[in-house]
Amino acid sequence: YTDVWASMGQKEELEIRKKAFKGFTVDEAMMEQAGPQATFMHCLPAERGLETTDGVMEAPYSVVFQEAENRMHAQNGILLHCLKSTKELVGTRKIPQA
Repeated sequence: YTDVWASMGQKEELEIRKKAFKGFTVDEAMMEQAGPQATFMHCLPAERGLETTDGVMEAPYSVVFQEAENRMHAQNGILLHCLKSTKELVGTRKIPQA
């Protein structure tokens, strides 16, 4: 599992982080050393050529897109739960009806 080297709000630190993380790009050679049971994960968005390579992102052992899809479904569930809770409160003293 790898993550972005510089998250939102940290882009000004990217050059410093590039130096600090030099040699930590997940590439095909690294995945080969990990062995055939290895799975590549990344929370996305990934900076191809920096954090990982195109080959690793698109390889059969990569689950980054399935991971993103699962996250989307989880976030949709949370959103629906929040909207349902809000709908139930409309017309009550907590949220007056417009």
